Amino acid sequence: MRVHKLTFAALAVAASLPLAACQSSGGGKGQSDPSSAAASTAPSPSDSKASDAKSPAGQGTAAATGSPANGKVDKCRTDELEITAKDNTIDGDPDGTVAVQLKNRGSRDCTMSGYAGVDLKTNSGPVSAKRSGEQAGPAVLKPGKSVAFGINYPVNNSGGSGVRITGLLVTPPDETKSVTLDWPGAATLPVTESPGTPVKVGPIGSAGQGG
Repeated sequence: MRVHKLTFAALAVAASLPLAACQSSGGGKGQSDPSSAAASTAPSPSDSKASDAKSPAGQGTAAATGSPANGKVDKCRTDELEITAKDNTIDGDPDGTVAVQLKNRGSRDCTMSGYAGVDLKTNSGPVSAKRSGEQAGPAVLKPGKSVAFGINYPVNNSGGSGVRITGLLVTPPDETKSVTLDWPGAATLPVTESPGTPVKVGPIGSAGQGG
């Protein structure tokens, strides 16, 4: 009886060995190997370098498109100009002259050309200056630099009271905003019956380049 029990036990052990071997072999195929999964998903060093190279290239393109186009200099605006006027009459001249200076008080270069608008305020109403017809090229003003133009007007030598000048209105070229200045020239204009205005204005730069 003891011999039969040992025999059955030996048979049971022998029968279980193939089954365990099969289960071990099947389980290895069904489970994912963590090391092999990591190897399949992690980028290779060459892929990482290519990705890094593409990223700076994209940033460089964006920076280039945001840069100023062709370096164009914008026009001078009234608010960034310091405008002053002084008597510039030369002894012996039949007419009086006032020089108007426009100084760039901004932080950027700006440009202006052509004629400024000029009106004399008088006790008889405004007198608009007529353009002299002179030609002048554009002036580029760096910060702190200035340019000037001249105003020519007839001097009142008639002995009468004439037309009293009370102020000067200046509008920079291509601008709509004006500034009002004290008139530094002769106090009056002669009374005239001639049509048109006796006051003339020169183009930007006609009174010399400022410092």
